[in-house]
Amino acid sequence: MKVFVLRKSGGPEILKQEEVEAPIPGKGEVLVRMHYIGINYAEILSRRGLYSWAVKRPYILGMEGSGIIEEVGEGVDSKRTGQLVMVGTKFGTYAEKIVVSEELAVPALENFNLEENASFLVNYMTAWISLFSMANLKPQDKVLITAAAGGVGTAAVQLASKVSNRVYGFVGSQEKIDLIKSLGAIDGFNYRHEDYFKNIRAATDGVDVVLEMVGGEVFHRSLNLLRPFGRIVVAGFASLDLKKWNPLSWIKTYRDIPRVSVSKMAEKSIAVMSTHIGYLLDEDPNLLMGLYDDMKAFVTKHDIRPVISKVFPFDEAPKAHRFIESRKSYGKVLLKVDN
Repeated sequence: MKVFVLRKSGGPEILKQEEVEAPIPGKGEVLVRMHYIGINYAEILSRRGLYSWAVKRPYILGMEGSGIIEEVGEGVDSKRTGQLVMVGTKFGTYAEKIVVSEELAVPALENFNLEENASFLVNYMTAWISLFSMANLKPQDKVLITAAAGGVGTAAVQLASKVSNRVYGFVGSQEKIDLIKSLGAIDGFNYRHEDYFKNIRAATDGVDVVLEMVGGEVFHRSLNLLRPFGRIVVAGFASLDLKKWNPLSWIKTYRDIPRVSVSKMAEKSIAVMSTHIGYLLDEDPNLLMGLYDDMKAFVTKHDIRPVISKVFPFDEAPKAHRFIESRKSYGKVLLKVDN
């Protein structure tokens, strides 16, 4: 079967397709034939050698996707064969087939097609945990989503706007402002413009909740926007751009990692939090699945659907990575396996 194995750090061109033997499910495992593979920014960081949750190379990239259970191992109900599922895992989905423990093959949502199912688990769980489990979002809260047009960002705008009618976003173009407004945001602010911080301050007089995924200047400016009792949840660092051959990039990367002084937090009575669903999966899978059930019920009730910007053929994984890094993408980018 065809796979993309990550063997070294570098640009998209290092992603080379390889041929390997199809895996066989063991006890408690299932074999899933992949149909669509969701690309996450974490995989781009992994490819650059900047992702701490990644396993030791070489390994097959990929954390999520959708497909059909083709074979089950010992101890798994044979009725699961033929079931449409979403896969959420630490690695391995950039492949025509993958073996995972059966609890990581979650039954597909019936009202979603396979593209939407491949776009759901990682982005929506990250947004849900950040906004509800961490920030305890309330209807009266003013909410700011940074990187609001990305995969987690569009999910967060959709979820938050069903609770609060005061949701705003930082994005990188007018087209993306229009997109997040169509998803429920009141307005968006282009952080490529010098006055974006001044404009959101004038429009909101400060915010109560920030979901922050950029780092650097965006993190610090967002922190300064918080009103008393405000909460900022860090769920990513999209601005990190470490180049091992360039010592100057080491300084910038170190500076851009979000940091905060406890004494400064006390001056405004604010909270800074951080989350990573991968570590939660390692720590307590049952807790994560309980949160997933709550999120699924909410999404179904409000008829929320993932935003998908582009689907690339499986063979074009390097091109898909370049597309995301170009900042032209929005929502979710997928790979389609030729089945």
